[in-house]
Amino acid sequence: MERTKFKTVDEYIAAAPKHTKSLLKEMRKIIKQTAPQAEEAISYNIPAFKFHGGLVWYAAYEEHIGFYPGASPTKLFKDDLVKYKTSKGGIQFPVEKEIPVALVKKIVKFRVKENLERAKAKAKK
Repeated sequence: MERTKFKTVDEYIAAAPKHTKSLLKEMRKIIKQTAPQAEEAISYNIPAFKFHGGLVWYAAYEEHIGFYPGASPTKLFKDDLVKYKTSKGGIQFPVEKEIPVALVKKIVKFRVKENLERAKAKAKK
């Protein structure tokens, strides 16, 4: 997958390994429902949603679905993330388990609020 230059999210999902396609579709659906005003895009060659800047990204790997909301949510929700491998701005959801819908929604809602606050602060300058 990494060698292909994707133009659309549909292309990305179509090229994903069979066992991750349904998880990618679920992530896409959850994010769209939670942030319907966000615009879908390919950014860093992976699916992304933008709303007053980058909102969240997600990607398929052999063993996990990577969810990239940025550094602040991984700090803020660290207690909710103890079951998952995390990095500064990313969370790994194992492919053999279901996507934690409520957690993803909570993080996306936080990111929407964060981006709106940042946009308002920028507009005041």
